[in-house]
Amino acid sequence: MSKFKIEHGVSRINLVLLKTNIEETIANDIDLLTSWSNNDRKFIVNELLRFALAQEEDFQKYKATLSKTSSSPAHAKPASTSAKSAIDAIPKVDPTAAMSTPKG
Repeated sequence: MSKFKIEHGVSRINLVLLKTNIEETIANDIDLLTSWSNNDRKFIVNELLRFALAQEEDFQKYKATLSKTSSSPAHAKPASTSAKSAIDAIPKVDPTAAMSTPKG
């Protein structure tokens, strides 16, 4: 399993609004990580989600399957459907798992 790494002062990315509620303790940790890394809160949340999604092997297999099926013209899906599928998968990720110490 790879380690989670935040680069200091790197937080300029394109954003899409995703409304959700998170636990207060997680929000506090995100704020602390924001302060420590000198990055925007939005950037930290994106990096945590990106890391968690990359660690979820079943999701990555599913995503690869979608990519293969969407590459054939008969089964092509609009890009917004793929983006929505990725967003729908986010609540299934345990954000505390991304912050735990990796094994091995």
